[in-house]
Parts: sequence; C-alpha cells; structure tokens
Amino acid sequence: MKLINLKILVLFLVIGFGCDSSLNQSPIGQITPDQIDRDPSVETVKSSVNSSYQLLSNTLNIIGQWNWAEGKVTRNDFILHDIAAGDMNKKWQSDGDQAWMDRVGNFNFTPSNQAFQGIWSYDYEGISRANRAISDLTNEEIISQINIDSNLRDRLLGEAYFLRAFYYFDLVNNFGGVPLILEPLDNFDSAFEQAQRVEASEVWNQIESDLSEAEQLLPDQKYSSNSEPWRVSKGAAIAMQAKVSLFNENWQDVIDTINQLESLGYYSLNENYFHSFSIDEEFQEDEVIFAYDHQANQTPSQGNGLGALMGWGFIAPTDNFVNEFEQNDPRLDYTVNVDDQVIYKLLGATNDQYKGNADAPSNRVFIRWADVVLWKAEAYLETDNYGQAVAKINEVRERARTTPTIDGGQPPQGTLPDRDENSTDEQQIRDWLEHERRVELGFEAQRFNDLKRWGIAEEVLTDMDKSFMPYHQLYPIPQTEIDKSGGEMRQNDGY
Repeated sequence: MKLINLKILVLFLVIGFGCDSSLNQSPIGQITPDQIDRDPSVETVKSSVNSSYQLLSNTLNIIGQWNWAEGKVTRNDFILHDIAAGDMNKKWQSDGDQAWMDRVGNFNFTPSNQAFQGIWSYDYEGISRANRAISDLTNEEIISQINIDSNLRDRLLGEAYFLRAFYYFDLVNNFGGVPLILEPLDNFDSAFEQAQRVEASEVWNQIESDLSEAEQLLPDQKYSSNSEPWRVSKGAAIAMQAKVSLFNENWQDVIDTINQLESLGYYSLNENYFHSFSIDEEFQEDEVIFAYDHQANQTPSQGNGLGALMGWGFIAPTDNFVNEFEQNDPRLDYTVNVDDQVIYKLLGATNDQYKGNADAPSNRVFIRWADVVLWKAEAYLETDNYGQAVAKINEVRERARTTPTIDGGQPPQGTLPDRDENSTDEQQIRDWLEHERRVELGFEAQRFNDLKRWGIAEEVLTDMDKSFMPYHQLYPIPQTEIDKSGGEMRQNDGY
C-alpha cells in the first residue's frame, strides 16, 4: 500500500459525469481504489482536510493549467460579485482580453460562460475533498486504525463540516438548488444519480446542519490551532450561522446568534481599517474571523494569484464605486489607488510591491467583524429597532473616521459624521446601511449578494446601464453540466 500526501497528490474532480468520451475518465469528485491505494494515517487524514481549504484560495491554477476556457485559472468571486455588481471593472483599460468577464458584468452572458463553470468546479471540488475528509473522520474502523487523538479528530471534522457548508452556501446563492453530494462517489452509477438538483431549501437545511455540527466540534478558543491560526474556528462557525439566518431573513436569529458570538469576546473592530488586510497584521489583529491563508515560497504554490492579474491590468474600480465614498473617507485610499492603478486592499500592502506577483502572501478575507456588525444593524432595522440599527452603523463609521489616513495623518474634523440615531425613517436608515456596506466591504465579493437579497439589484444595475433582468437573481447552471447529465439536470428559468 502506498502512503499518499493529499496536500500534493489531489486527484479529486468535481461533478462532471460526462457522456461520450468522458465516460472513459474518472467521475468528478473521487479518488478511486484503481487510482490510489489508500493507507490512512493521521497525516493523510489531516492532509485531506487541509486540501479542502485550497479551493477558497486565489492561488493560480489550482485545478487546471491556465485553463481560461473553463474559467479555472483562479477563483471567480471577483467576477461574479464585484464586477457583476458594478463596483469593479475587468481592467483599467478596456480591451477584448477574457471578454467573458465583461459579459458577466454586462449581464449579456449565456450558460456557457466560463465564470459559471469555474465557480461550480471550485465549489464542488472543495465539497468533494470535504466529503472524503468527513467520510474518513466518521469511519470508526479508520479512526481505530490510525489512533488519532479525539480532540484532533473533532477539530478536523468540525473544519470539514464548516468548509462543506461554506461551499454549498456559495453554490445556493449563485445557482439556487444544486446537486447535494454528501459522500465520496464510488462509481459512475452513483455519479449519475447525483446529477439531480434538489430544492434550494434542502441545500439550506444541509448548510445549517453542517454548521451546527462544526460549532459543536470545534474547540472553545479564538483560534482552533494556535500554531495554525488560519484554521476554521468556533467563531467562524457561529458567524456563518448568523449569515445563513441573514440570507433567510430570520432576523431574530441573526441578533441572537451575533449576541452569542459577541459573548465569546474574541472579535472587535480594529482601530485601523487596513489592519484586516495588512500582511504585517495577519492573525495579530482583532477583526478577521475567517480568511484563507496565502503564503509565499511554498511548494505547491499558496500565493495570492490576484497579484499577477493586477500586474496584467486586471481588477479596477468603477467610477460609480469610487464616487460612493464620502469626502475624506480614509477607506477609499486603503482600497484603491486610482492614480497608480493598485488595489491595496487585495494586495495587503499600501504600495505596489506585490503587484504582478502571483505568489503574494496577502490573505483572502471572507468574514470579518465589521461585516457582522452590519448584519446586526440590518436585523435591527428589519425588526423596527431603528435606534439600535443606526448605532451599529455608527460603530463602523466611527472606526473609519478615526483610522489614520494612508499618509499617516488624521481625517479632517467633520469626516463621516454619525447618522442620526433618533431617525425613524426606515428608508433613510436603509439607504445609510446600503451605503455603509458598499464602502466598508468593497472588493470583498459581498455587493452582488447584497443587491439581490435586498431586492434592489434590478433597480441599481439598470441605472448603471447593465442589462440585468429579474431571472439574473440566479446565475445559469453551467451548460457543460447540463450536457454531461444528458439533460437530466434542469436549467434555471430564463436561460
């Protein structure tokens, strides 16, 4: 039997159970006995969990070598959320390079667009790896054979449940109901059976179940592992439960869950807005709840590949986004340098040292405390607690106006004044919240989901001359997946 290191040798595929020539290939999402003789050990089980994180990264070529044709060069969040929402342009100078990105931004795409195949592949690859880890960690025969410490087992299993939930959260928001795969696929027959989509409600139920399992299994401490602080924590599991409640409009659950998270005492707003993104502050600050840990000089690569894309002119702010910021708001300069065409927030430094570098160590931030504070503001607003909603918005504004400017000075007096906590004008407070989320969380792949769940995507995006239609609330199932299923998988309405 051969010992495998799943950090390096990962042959999982996604869910492409093809007809014709693809019948001669391994079904996506599995390692078969014919491919690898598995000899489980603590290290291989741990490596299978570690590999489940990898599809959250912006590292280049995780599941293909320069495969632009299938949208797999890097994770496509910035296309599907920031470009689609009108915060980001594909490039600083418009050109025909990778025109499929522009088509997403203009909403003139078809189901064959690479962006959808890419994110589908990344998410299901992550699910496939998490399924393998969960299968091993719940197999008593394997657990007995490898003699793993029970606390380590629980922690790793909690991480895998969280990651599976995280990938399904992305899928259900992008596509609605999707195939729900909860076990490693053992043969072609089971692969074809899994081609059926389930209702979105069933996916949401599974997400909630996985997050509940994760919360119970993860240790009661800020970092699950002090030596590896990038790992999923109990705080991350609780935060994701609050986010699931937010997206399902269970407002009191949002408030109660965030109260639970607050009681842990692990998180708060950093004094400096940029510390959440600064390479120098990674895992030393107080705000980031869950991030992917990009690292330079690793084999295989673990760097932030978006640095390379920026070196080629990709990723630029729209004028509409820049104009959203109030005068002297320090967050604008920490997000983008328009004159030098640098996105500091994604590079993790307030200079251009990582622009053009595919191996940049800047982390990918997925959940941070400012986001959570604004979730709570939204839940208060929806439950008619207007004063409390505005108070939460003001917390975020206060941190912004007390953040030193990028040149080390202080914002002028009167910058970002508090909103009126005595206001009972629901629409006014809603406008304040929508504005604050946009400028606080810009370029963090949050905006498009916000517009959709607020029910204002059509209004906002058509005002920006985008061809958004109501059916664009969901992206199309990738045409390749429809074709591979022999038509068994139904397409979303409108496509």
